[in-house]
Amino acid sequence: MNYLTLFQSASEACQNLNLLTEEKINQILLAVADEAETQTDFILSENKKDLERMDTSNPKYDRLLLNELRVKNIAKDIRNVTALPSPVGKILTKKTLPNGLELSKITVPFGVVGVIYEARPNVSFDVFSLCLKSGNVCLLKGGSDAVFSNEAIVSIIRNILVKQEVSPNICTLLPNERSATSELLNARKYVDLIIPRGGKELINFVRENSRIPVIETGAGVCHTYFHQDGNAEIGRNIITNAKTLKVSVCNALDCLIIDRKRIGDLPFLCRDLVGKRVVIYADEFSFEALKSFYPSELLKKAKESSFGTEFLDYKMAVKTVENIGEALMHISRYSSQHSEAIVSENQEAVKLFEKQVDAACVYVNVSTAFTDGAQFGLGAEIGISTQKMHARGPMALEELCTYKWIVKGNGQIRA
Repeated sequence: MNYLTLFQSASEACQNLNLLTEEKINQILLAVADEAETQTDFILSENKKDLERMDTSNPKYDRLLLNELRVKNIAKDIRNVTALPSPVGKILTKKTLPNGLELSKITVPFGVVGVIYEARPNVSFDVFSLCLKSGNVCLLKGGSDAVFSNEAIVSIIRNILVKQEVSPNICTLLPNERSATSELLNARKYVDLIIPRGGKELINFVRENSRIPVIETGAGVCHTYFHQDGNAEIGRNIITNAKTLKVSVCNALDCLIIDRKRIGDLPFLCRDLVGKRVVIYADEFSFEALKSFYPSELLKKAKESSFGTEFLDYKMAVKTVENIGEALMHISRYSSQHSEAIVSENQEAVKLFEKQVDAACVYVNVSTAFTDGAQFGLGAEIGISTQKMHARGPMALEELCTYKWIVKGNGQIRA
């Protein structure tokens, strides 16, 4: 495989992409959304080939799964992106210096964005729609688990691009070869940004091996702290939703932290988890509080490895703390800086939690399941950034832009 040709073609397509009007871009996206729905049977048949190669007990199975409703929602998200204003060409700063120079700081696309992701075929549509709307070319490296799904999706996208008389090279799926990842991470002359979307192992590999700037997204070890002044009904609903709405995503609850003064409420807080067959790894105090109420086959004693684990499954750890200070220490030690929540009616505790917790998204009496680009009104997302440089939290259109300075004058020279 001649990767150099693929990267050169993407770089060349980037120049022409800058000439497309917002109207044309929206026209393309709407056509892709329509075609995705029209080709639902084809997408699902290819997705089935991937599903047949994966054990249904694998936590990635739900991520990999596509159905008619999910395809419809994907199309809806693409249409939502078209309704958003273009992030390109915004004037961030404008001023005139004493020497007469006129300075403008304006938003521009990164250029060529490489995205490496695991068993999430919906990402192919999400990345394309967000990159196109923000004026970026995308190079996609999907996981081998979703090879048939990704090939089907990208073929639909590229066919629409050809029909719209736009270079199909603005969206390229790299071959299903291990060498493709290494080639992408070293394509420094042609690729401007790398975004890994997946588990901790993938993110670490990309960060350690890329010669191109990386924005880390994906891994989430999320906590919910039930404070001594927490509302039990609110807490139960939040815990159930954050843990069981969708277990295979990065915003799912991994560890419930409970104030020891409220340990008697723990059976009530975990009541609805029984029906979902959630396995609880409980520390000493929470195990004693649950053992007479929670099914024995679902209740395990926690080990050190139970904390700081992103389960991606119907599993959850429980940690008992003496006070909010101890809760903050536990979160600081084990958090992946993704999403953290507190359940409390005490405003002083809430303010302390907001100030002290170092995470991309901090929730007060809200489920962490809301950490999502669409839920934040961003149309879709390219990932959840857990770093602090450039972008943090759900990454969408604005986060796919950088900026440049335009300097105008009338013949000035520097003394």
